[in-house]
Amino acid sequence: MTKWVYTFGNGKAEGRADMKNLLGGKGANLAEMSNLGIAVPAGFTITTEVCTYYYDNGKTYPKELVDQVVTALAEVEESMGAGFGRADNPLLVSVRSGARASMPGMMDTVLNLGLNDATVQGLIERSGDARFAYDSYRRFIQMYSDVVLGVDHYHFEEILEAHKEDKGYTLDTELGADDWKQLVVLFKARVQEELGEPFPEDPEAQLWGAVGAVFGSWMNQRAITYRRLHEIPAAWGTAVTVQAMVFGNMGEDCATGVCFSRDPSTGENVFYGEYLVNAQGEDVVAGIRTPQQISIAGKEKNQSTLPSMEEVMPGLYKELVETRDKLEAHYSDMQDMEFTIQGGKLWMLQTRNGKRTAPAALRIAVDMAKQGIITTDEAILRIEPEALDQLLHPMLDPKAERTVLTRGLPASPGAASGAVVFNAKTAEDKAKNGQAVILVRIETSPEDIGGMHAARGILTTRGGMTSHAAVVARGMGRPCVAGAGEVRVDYKAGTLTVGSTVVKEGDWVTLDGANGEVMLGEVPTIQPELTGDFGALMEWADAKRTMKVRTNAETPEDAETARRFGCEGIGLCRTEHMFFDAKRIINMRRMILAQDEAGRRAALADLLPYQREDFISLFRIMVGLPVTIRLLDPPLHEFLPHTDAEIADVAKAAGVEPEQVRHRASVLAESNPMLGHRGCRLGITYPEIYEMQARAIFEAAIAVSKDEGAEPPLPEIMIPLVATKRELDMLKAVIDATAKAVFAEQGTTVEYIVGTMIELPRAALRGGAIAETAHFFSFGTNDLTQTTLGMSRDDSGPFLEVYRAKGVYERDPFASLDVEGVGELVQIAAERGRATRPDLKLGICGEHGGDPHSIAFCQSVGLDYVSCSPYRVPIARLAAAQAALTQAAK
Repeated sequence: MTKWVYTFGNGKAEGRADMKNLLGGKGANLAEMSNLGIAVPAGFTITTEVCTYYYDNGKTYPKELVDQVVTALAEVEESMGAGFGRADNPLLVSVRSGARASMPGMMDTVLNLGLNDATVQGLIERSGDARFAYDSYRRFIQMYSDVVLGVDHYHFEEILEAHKEDKGYTLDTELGADDWKQLVVLFKARVQEELGEPFPEDPEAQLWGAVGAVFGSWMNQRAITYRRLHEIPAAWGTAVTVQAMVFGNMGEDCATGVCFSRDPSTGENVFYGEYLVNAQGEDVVAGIRTPQQISIAGKEKNQSTLPSMEEVMPGLYKELVETRDKLEAHYSDMQDMEFTIQGGKLWMLQTRNGKRTAPAALRIAVDMAKQGIITTDEAILRIEPEALDQLLHPMLDPKAERTVLTRGLPASPGAASGAVVFNAKTAEDKAKNGQAVILVRIETSPEDIGGMHAARGILTTRGGMTSHAAVVARGMGRPCVAGAGEVRVDYKAGTLTVGSTVVKEGDWVTLDGANGEVMLGEVPTIQPELTGDFGALMEWADAKRTMKVRTNAETPEDAETARRFGCEGIGLCRTEHMFFDAKRIINMRRMILAQDEAGRRAALADLLPYQREDFISLFRIMVGLPVTIRLLDPPLHEFLPHTDAEIADVAKAAGVEPEQVRHRASVLAESNPMLGHRGCRLGITYPEIYEMQARAIFEAAIAVSKDEGAEPPLPEIMIPLVATKRELDMLKAVIDATAKAVFAEQGTTVEYIVGTMIELPRAALRGGAIAETAHFFSFGTNDLTQTTLGMSRDDSGPFLEVYRAKGVYERDPFASLDVEGVGELVQIAAERGRATRPDLKLGICGEHGGDPHSIAFCQSVGLDYVSCSPYRVPIARLAAAQAALTQAAK
């Protein structure tokens, strides 16, 4: 019989930490803490396999599940000394989700489950506090109705606010036991009114309703969005953990909190967290009350006037520190922990590897490796390559003038400027149009996930360092300032106000997530320093990787940036980008409009000096490193003018009538230019174009080789869009003849090789024949993906999202290589090419060259290098090291 349920608690558990795929992160770690002898309220976990079964079988459960849950619940009752549904001594439980990858706040939770009109009396007797019991009951009705029954949260907020107004109350804490008792009646009446049936009193029915709601929330929109953003497969499913409730809101000897074994923003090895006395867990993360710091040091750092836990509960603080040390040592990683204190007893409710910013991840990994807690290989594997993106972009210039509007908590570091928006949808819409925005909210909720991702930064007026906004922003790498209490937000008016200063929607502000400052306007930035921990990690990574990392660059600025980031040459120089400068395009257009070869050669002769200077600049920046130069690729019509003014200018320069320019543009226009007269087809039709470019390359290489003390450049000349060996043979002959002529003129030579870009399925399949001529293959996976899938990357966006949602493609094939289809063509070309020419150099230069998933595939098929945009060079270096380590471990 399949085991669907695993129990934990009372110093033992049926699960372990390495069972995350089955028990989810929450269930596996609760089991592990129980096995470690840490005080964990007893409970049980329904496995992720039940979630899969649930969706595969019309939202039904395996027939053995009910009996296994009943048996597990009996064990919890025995462990906690209470009975589920018993009026005299009730056991209350929480029902929580738990995917194998942490998804904070994305799925549903129900607390205080098991309360009804009878068990609430038992809770009063057990706690001696009627106010607490009825407060817990109304919380349960409110949460269960929202999550399970579909009665929106606002219904209950309206009733609560009306009651407070009638009584003259301002704060929830002013309500007494009779108030909450009245509200319970009103809440249940609203449920009856909305649904036409009463709120469920049967604890067993409540339990199964909550379990179904948690499984159902795996497919809610915010969870789907989060999975898409973090590439979590829907097939993983979620587990459901049912756990005995312990209460942090039963009096002044009770508390609840969230803490991290190290600072998740900076990585500093300090105990970090927040807590509240006499509160439930959601009060801490929701930002409803201002949380207090765990430690005296944290209190001083955040300039808080509220007493720390270290001061209020010194004995329990010491016990919590010991637990923190034990868990970090056991997991060898920074832990994110939740705890509750009930009646002076510390209970641990959760531990997991904590979400952290890129700077924190880097510092923690390097520190732990230097301390011998983990190996340098483990440190390399710990860092998500994409997370390095946070470290590579500019930071606020400390010397720049800034007008500080207010300060909040430094919830997620980094700097961002943008136009203020007040809702997630607006943020998404404006970001799609290329606008930089800052999302401003009183407090964020999981429904804001899309807008948070679209925004450059996030500002909230409520919430602490462990609030939803802070945790999600850190995971996304978005700067965040939280709990800026001086800010007043008016959603209706579209304004935020601090004192007498009013900022309207669309006005620009700047956030500094490292110190919590909010500034008016845009503040200048500076480039980051890539030394220290970053330098150490990159040094370790470079020692492990076997693939080189080059860059895609054709301007000196991009080339210099890539060199600073550690590139090992240029893998793709797109020469067509060099022709669009205003001084050059006129000659390019003259060449296109020429009536014969003599006319084309005259225009090309004027372009030659520009091309030569371009290559001289690149060769000097990449001194001694290979530079792969792709000869002209796009169709000629892309260079022709479109406006009447431009047409008149071109006609004048070419000495023709404007109508002739229009006619030529019409002749060159193609129905499908991606598959038209471009690439090597241009070179074969007009060999003088490639001849000019080859001459510029060789003259530049010779000029740079004469620089004092310089290593000679290593030009690699790449012919694009080859489908047949004959095309490559014809164009290699043009290049070789040009080289011979230039070398004779200059009285010296330079080494060079000629290869091709594999971007057509036929070229991949004929790799063996093409390698007889080519000395290297560079896989142009942008076009290879288009031609293999028969799908335009410019037009496929709208339906690709549908395809991903329906599981046709797990990832966008233009962002992450389609390994099964396009990848197989790459593998075929590599194998057949090297069978012909064993020393054939192989690389990839499409956008996939900077994608970690694609880089892992490139490692597996034995490519020599990947090439990517300058800012992705460090990402590729780390991903290549991880791919090499993973391959070696197999």
